[in-house]
Amino acid sequence: MISHLHIQNYALIESLDISFSDGFSVITGETGAGKSILLGAIGLLLGQRADTRSIRNGAQKCTIEATFDISSHNLQDVFEQLDIDYDPECIIRRELTAAGKSRAFINDTPASIAQLKTLGDHLIDIHSQHQNLLLSSEDFQLNVLDILAHDSKVLEEYTQHFKSFKEAKKNLLEARANAEQLQTEQDYLQFQLDQLDEAALQEGEDQELETEQQTLEHAEEIKSALYKSAGLLNGDESCTIEALRTARQQLENISSVFPNASSLAERIESCRIELKDIVEEIDGEAEDIEYNPERQAWVDERLSLIYDLQRKHHVESVGELLVIADDLRTRLHNITHSEEHIQELEKQLAVEEKALLKLADQLTDLRSKAASTVEKEMCQMLIPLGMPNIRFKVEICKAAQPESNGIDKVTFLFSANKNATLQPISHIASGGEIARVMLSLKALISGAINLPTIIFDEIDTGVSGQIAERMAIIMKKMGADQHRQVISITHLPQIAALGSHHYRVFKTDEEDATNSHIIQLTDEERVKEIAHMLSGSNLTEAAMSNARALLNND
Repeated sequence: MISHLHIQNYALIESLDISFSDGFSVITGETGAGKSILLGAIGLLLGQRADTRSIRNGAQKCTIEATFDISSHNLQDVFEQLDIDYDPECIIRRELTAAGKSRAFINDTPASIAQLKTLGDHLIDIHSQHQNLLLSSEDFQLNVLDILAHDSKVLEEYTQHFKSFKEAKKNLLEARANAEQLQTEQDYLQFQLDQLDEAALQEGEDQELETEQQTLEHAEEIKSALYKSAGLLNGDESCTIEALRTARQQLENISSVFPNASSLAERIESCRIELKDIVEEIDGEAEDIEYNPERQAWVDERLSLIYDLQRKHHVESVGELLVIADDLRTRLHNITHSEEHIQELEKQLAVEEKALLKLADQLTDLRSKAASTVEKEMCQMLIPLGMPNIRFKVEICKAAQPESNGIDKVTFLFSANKNATLQPISHIASGGEIARVMLSLKALISGAINLPTIIFDEIDTGVSGQIAERMAIIMKKMGADQHRQVISITHLPQIAALGSHHYRVFKTDEEDATNSHIIQLTDEERVKEIAHMLSGSNLTEAAMSNARALLNND
């Protein structure tokens, strides 16, 4: 529950510090006094969007901080999920600067908006008037039934299976679509593969052929150059090898009188041997080179075929063509075996669907049992709230296909009059009736979940007198749980009188600004406040007497 709230420079609030208690509390005050400002500030702590226009005029920063007593609510797992240290006294702080920067902290640890929202869902439920519109939402109605059915474990398991079911269905649809598309391309794919297979390509073949083509085109030129080179090294007229032999011998002759000559002679001999090997290789190459027009024509034709295939497939090497051929083979294989693949996926989908529907049936059973209880208890609560002829029914119908939250369509049917046909509640209920239905639903839900704080923002709209008093009794019972805090923002004295704690919001006009304040009222101040709510600004003794009577009826 909220044990303390501090607000600095937010909207009309310059500085505010207020402590709250558990049980049933009420907040009253004139329209525009600042009750909505309080809710807006608390909303920021719960992760709502920040707006720099909320900063008090002239201030550079606003700060909102609340202390929550969560010692009795087993929220350790939530803090572990958020990776924030748990403390039974949780402090949430939100800061907003005029420059547009927003910071949040949970127990002095920097926190994201997502973390605030996650934790906020476990701390406070703020029921404002616009939430009454939720009553027309099928998702809201189903969620209410799930809370009261205590089916969270089955629903979580169903949700996991639903994801697997959707994935299996997606894979099957994609496989069918791919198979259909590939079958239309099969002939063309086979034609392309046949062309590549008939070419009998070899890795690196294009590079080897290009080298051979160059040699064949310049055969005479190459052969002539080789012969000339060999002749210069070992010819009849000029024999370099023989000259090296003579030079070696001359050096060997003087080695006895010039020792360095021996090493020089050895180096010359090495050169002579190397040159001799080179000449022999040149002679061999020259013998192998010959102009072969038939071979040249074949090489040209082969390269032309390779180049045509490369252009067709937009690649630049035989290696890439071989990769394309492998890909074509794979695609054709998939076409040939697509039916087997599809049948396997169909089996997987059937298995997932069977498991999903089994869990869906379990959810339906749990919801059906809860529906009977909801119908009975809603009527029991609504009859004292001025609906003696109330009929309330939870209709559960099967959806055409499994959905993310089951296969059930839930509709709350309602009739407040005798012999009237049951219809969806959002179609026929008045504003006051919807307020009473929502309060009754909240009372049922509060008994099923361990929520520390529930705030009702003028849920009494459209009701008055004895009905308002009975609504207050329901809220007081909700707050009777020693670990729960129920706060009602109200304009009705019948509700205000039943609060265990009474707070008043009011404005004061200073010289240069208007300030909003909240205080906890003493017993005598409560009498005056409720008397004002009964009679307006003109405080009469009769109103004071009526106020005391209302308070004494508590």
